[in-house]
Amino acid sequence: MAPGVGLRMVRRVSSTRAFARVAPRFVPAMDRAVHRLTRGKVLPSARMLPGVILTVRGARSGVDRRTPLACVPEPEAGSWLLVGSNFGRPGHPAWTANLLAHPDASISLRGTDIPVRARLLAGEERAAAWRAALAFWPPYATYQERVEREIRLFRIERR
Repeated sequence: MAPGVGLRMVRRVSSTRAFARVAPRFVPAMDRAVHRLTRGKVLPSARMLPGVILTVRGARSGVDRRTPLACVPEPEAGSWLLVGSNFGRPGHPAWTANLLAHPDASISLRGTDIPVRARLLAGEERAAAWRAALAFWPPYATYQERVEREIRLFRIERR
């Protein structure tokens, strides 16, 4: 099924450099606030893309960090892909370093906390997952074109 006009517009806007400058400050803050106020039932950005709140221990601080993230559901496998695109900005997002240091984490999905284990994908497994992520959200290709680093891609599975 072809994406609707609204989704095509969101894809186009999210691929712009202006969006990459503004979104990292605005979208997560709005998601966190609404998620907290609704006791985990509502995640505004998930109205456009499936999303979760990832809770993972900080790599250096050891303090739990909560990060709203878009995800690519893999319903057949019961897993999700998390793409460390950082909106096409140069550095890896901090949550990816946290997952590398502490792969046992949890996600909040529609008000339910789910313990998960994260795995950084590499090789052919990563290539196949990257193709799936691009089919799901084409702007990831634009983000990858903007940066020299390889965007980190994780599969998270229930523990």
